[in-house]
Amino acid sequence: MFLSKLVLHNFKNYQLLDLDLSPGINGLVGKNGSGKTNILDAVHYLSMCKSYLNNIDRQNIHFEQSFFSIQGNWDVATKKVDVHCTFKLGAKKVIKYNKKPYDKITEHIGRFPVVFISPYDGDLIADGSEMRRKWMDGILVQLDKKYLEDLQRYHKVLEQRNALLKNMFEHRLFDRESIEVWNIQMISLGEQIFEKRKLFLEEFIPVFERFYYEIGNDSEDIGLEYKSQLNEGNFSQLLAESEKKDAFTQYSNVGIHKDDLIFTIKGHPVKKFGSQGQQKSFLIALRLAQYDYLKMHTNSKPVLLLDDIFDKLDNQRVEKLIRLVTADYFGQIIVTDTDDRRMTELFESLNIEKKLFRVDDSLISEINL
Repeated sequence: MFLSKLVLHNFKNYQLLDLDLSPGINGLVGKNGSGKTNILDAVHYLSMCKSYLNNIDRQNIHFEQSFFSIQGNWDVATKKVDVHCTFKLGAKKVIKYNKKPYDKITEHIGRFPVVFISPYDGDLIADGSEMRRKWMDGILVQLDKKYLEDLQRYHKVLEQRNALLKNMFEHRLFDRESIEVWNIQMISLGEQIFEKRKLFLEEFIPVFERFYYEIGNDSEDIGLEYKSQLNEGNFSQLLAESEKKDAFTQYSNVGIHKDDLIFTIKGHPVKKFGSQGQQKSFLIALRLAQYDYLKMHTNSKPVLLLDDIFDKLDNQRVEKLIRLVTADYFGQIIVTDTDDRRMTELFESLNIEKKLFRVDDSLISEINL
């Protein structure tokens, strides 16, 4: 599976872009702010029906325009597939598969998997637990439609339960019977989500560790741990024990919405004790393990999007990473960099199908290799 053509109208800094891509590796070189990352983001949109960088669709429209569209031609096995995403101000976004719109946009998610490795991945380490849950859920929803449905229902139940707690606090009356209605639904959905997250991580963690040692240093002891209140006891009992606290805080204090992933290096938090190179290797290994997991469970090679990944990596790690991702195991790759010379030398050394483009203020030209 690979993307052979990308056409953009009024998407971010592109009024019009028509780009033919190689099924192997594609390079985009140019200054910061020239529009390289926006091309990767458009490919992500074709897969996930949303921007990787900005979920507010109207903010992805080119200046003073009223719509944007992203069209991609995918080569899948022996057939070609056209995917067309459009968004107009005042209307809902529309995703079409071979010119036929989906009844539900979620039906598209998972058909064309992509993995995006970005400088913004640092938020997975620096930010709170919600960011790490979203990353984990973003993998699972591409493979399991029921997981997506359960997750959406759980958050609706959580919202209703919290609204009831707030209302009861304001009226100084605790109605256990009404709370129990939401508890039953939270427990059923939460336990299913917890089990799927746990099974996912049991399979995922060894793969993550392998990739880290392939691009990093095998003497660096790294760890990834699933932290969940449901590891500590029965969900029903946890809710009962938290009843008084919930009533006081007007918020549900236990559940899978509090889950987290703990990242460590040599037994200490990566956030505090990992160097910039170690943190970046950690994040790249997470994404490559994500690639491996999606490839194994979809029987297709996701498109790998590498945005400015060479920054803060020493030469040894860069060489290991390039050897790894250009092996036959990986499929189509789109990579960006600001260093013209580095990219040209790199691409000239690769003995695979390739195209290299220069991006200059949304103008793109192919570089002859």
